[in-house]
Amino acid sequence: MNKLENTELLAPVGCFENLVTAIKFGADAVYLGGNLLQLRANNVGFNMDDIFKAVNYAHQHGKKVYVTVNSFARNDEILVVSDYAKELKNVGVDALIVSDLGVMDTIKKASPDTEIHVSTQANCTNFVTANVYYNMGAKRVVLAREMTIDEIAELRSRIPNDMEIEAFVHGAMCMAYSGRCMISSYLTNRSANRGDCSQPCRWKYSLMEKTRENMFFPIEEDERGTAILSSHDLKCISFLDKLYDAGVRSFKIEGRMKTAYYVATVVNAYRQMIDGNYDLDVLDKELECISHRPYSSGFYFGDIKKNHNNDGDYIQGCKFVGVVLEKNEDMISVEVRNRIRVGDKIEVVSPGNIGQSFEVNDIIDKYGKHKEIANFPKEIICIPCALELKSGDLLRISVN
Repeated sequence: MNKLENTELLAPVGCFENLVTAIKFGADAVYLGGNLLQLRANNVGFNMDDIFKAVNYAHQHGKKVYVTVNSFARNDEILVVSDYAKELKNVGVDALIVSDLGVMDTIKKASPDTEIHVSTQANCTNFVTANVYYNMGAKRVVLAREMTIDEIAELRSRIPNDMEIEAFVHGAMCMAYSGRCMISSYLTNRSANRGDCSQPCRWKYSLMEKTRENMFFPIEEDERGTAILSSHDLKCISFLDKLYDAGVRSFKIEGRMKTAYYVATVVNAYRQMIDGNYDLDVLDKELECISHRPYSSGFYFGDIKKNHNNDGDYIQGCKFVGVVLEKNEDMISVEVRNRIRVGDKIEVVSPGNIGQSFEVNDIIDKYGKHKEIANFPKEIICIPCALELKSGDLLRISVN
């Protein structure tokens, strides 16, 4: 595929380590949550000092930061949105991602120059709605995940030229319409729409229907039951050009609760595809190395396949084992994340460089002692390596 010009690769960050990783591996912009209305409740929010630090780091590297304010506000929350929006503008945030009409209106009145991106949670599926958001002051619309490529192209042709289109291209999908799900609230009193989903759609169920004659539910299951609600993960790397031709200019990766290894691998693969640097088969293999459910193309080509053979379990081709701290002559210093043994074949995840590997023939601990295994998390070891690795490169081992 030829290089896709004037596009944005947008990466998720749930902590500062992931922000640094996303930028190092090729993201043009990152999105993160603050302490209000951010739709991720499990310790992936940034406080205002963290956001200030994140914005400074990103801007020093020529990248942008978007903050999610995309939960639907309650009465007590809408009252503090004005001050929150002003604070975010003052620390230099490039745009706010918003779902709630009242929140959007409040932000524009409090901080008219703040750039607004309409969240996928707002369920925009047509050009009339997109134009309404534009007239309210939105710069960009993040399309509902239920849209097809053809529908996106039509929407693009019927909205102003300066309104941008963003779409998800990789990561987990919700089994409910554009993420609006109540199952978690019903079963566990944890609201998905407040950022606290317990993911009951990934649980394993057994289905029995005894009151409806001749109504059959073909389900493949084992003794554990089956995860009949579990959605596939989205993967669009093979048809980014089609999304581009339809008018999408920001390619969004899902995963603010994912690890730095996940962010590095996915961002690296999509960066290389956008820049036309590697063949698809190479990049497809990269995306098998992260933890994921079976992949699909979502709704981009029409209705999603019903017979999805998804048991809710994750697939992972490689195990993340360490971070390169520095390279000194023919030795690398490594922070251990999972067990490394002498004899292991180590694969390298490095920005713009795919396919490097080497064998571990020695492990030296901080006392200079040679050892066969390094298995203490955050332990610092040295390994002989002739490759030209850099600080921040990641190491993994194939588990297949």
